[in-house]
Amino acid sequence: MQDWMSQECRASRRQMVEDQIHSRGIEDPRVLAAMEEVPRELFVPPGQKDRAFFDGALPIACGQTISQPYIVAFMTACLKIEPHHRVLEIGTGSGYQTAVLARLAGEVYTVERVESLLTAAKALLDSLCFQNIQYRLGDGSLGWPELAPFDRIIVTAAAPRVPKSLVGQLAEGGRLMIPVGGEQEQTLVLVKAENGRIVETPKLACRFVKLIGDQAWPGGCDLDPEYQR
Repeated sequence: MQDWMSQECRASRRQMVEDQIHSRGIEDPRVLAAMEEVPRELFVPPGQKDRAFFDGALPIACGQTISQPYIVAFMTACLKIEPHHRVLEIGTGSGYQTAVLARLAGEVYTVERVESLLTAAKALLDSLCFQNIQYRLGDGSLGWPELAPFDRIIVTAAAPRVPKSLVGQLAEGGRLMIPVGGEQEQTLVLVKAENGRIVETPKLACRFVKLIGDQAWPGGCDLDPEYQR
């Protein structure tokens, strides 16, 4: 039964990549392969298994969500991750985006403010034999300064503005993807560190949960599960 389910899920992932990602213009073969290889079905809650490959966000624990497959692929493709890159992820969540990053990068450093989410994600990622991920419990808006700079930074929750602390941890030539805007709607912004300058380029309208922290939104009990993460 498990072998049959595994085969069925592999076929569903291939279909998901073709219908939801490749057909929408994402052509990076490494990103497409990572999206097909990472078992998305393992990162959704038991009650959502039948919607694991749904073209949209799904709720997980603590009022958070696992992002729409297209959004995960789009943000990842914009980063242009190379095998030698050190990548900082802000917002571990379910660990799904973390797994995709870990398939592409040399090292992934992920920060999550909710301990139960971090613990569950680490257990799952360890069970899948990922060995190039380091974890931190804390305020993601402050990044991970002790291990900076990073070649790439991805933020999986929305901030009212690009946190200066994260920009300061970006290596020369680095890229940062982050949703920026109000509480209801945001825009995915690509930030590049080029020749000593910071260049911000808006990319795509989106809707994410709020990034809570000293350099983002205050508070911690007002998360909206309808937001896109």
